[in-house]
Amino acid sequence: MNFFWSPGHIYASGITGAAQVVSTVLGRFASLNVSVAILLFVLNVPLFVLAWKAISPRFTVFTIVSVGLASIMMKVIHPMTLTTDPIICAIFGGAVNGYGTGLALKNGISTGGLDILGITILRKTGHSIGSINIAFNILIVAAAGFLYGWPYAFYSTIGLIVNAKVMDMTYTRQQKMQVMIVTDRPKSVIDSIQNNMRRGITIVHGAEGAYNHREKTVLFTIISRYEMPELETAMQVSDPHAFVSITDTIRILGHFYEPTL
Repeated sequence: MNFFWSPGHIYASGITGAAQVVSTVLGRFASLNVSVAILLFVLNVPLFVLAWKAISPRFTVFTIVSVGLASIMMKVIHPMTLTTDPIICAIFGGAVNGYGTGLALKNGISTGGLDILGITILRKTGHSIGSINIAFNILIVAAAGFLYGWPYAFYSTIGLIVNAKVMDMTYTRQQKMQVMIVTDRPKSVIDSIQNNMRRGITIVHGAEGAYNHREKTVLFTIISRYEMPELETAMQVSDPHAFVSITDTIRILGHFYEPTL
């Protein structure tokens, strides 16, 4: 915020971007100097209440600490204008924020904002809030265009895209993968996987290897990318010679266990 977004007039996504918009509007049209740091915390308060009721007290406490520290550090760290180039500010600001947000989610906490709403809806319905996120960010980009000029709306869009991509690279728990295992030691593999991960497995009996015509068993399961190390460990212990194919899964219909936060 202090090194990239504010100097480059770049707006962030979600509640942080909303805090920037409100701060700019109050300063320009109402002559009220309310900092982004204060607005960031205030706008998150209703979402803290939602998180406490719908997710968990532990998650909420750590999220309050996270948002509180972010607000404090915005005030404590002296702003430094490294550059005013909006493209550089959009790219590097989005990358740093995306990494921080992804790292928080990876460790079972949140940086507040729409993350809380997204996790709540995902746990209640199994659906993401992609359309809500897109609509909310379109409003922020439009605000950037009205307040600073339409080129800055496009620069802010670049920042949002970089932020989302880096966050996806860091937070891998929501990325689902289909695993196909061809093995002649199915019981050992199943026991090892289910001892390391809470995942269901579908068994297909009667498979046959085309080269040596040995009887094989095919196992199917779905894991998150975050669980890849556990899967590799389980396979190494149970059947290091098994054939394992892993592909990205676009969509899952039916129950898929999500660890509680």
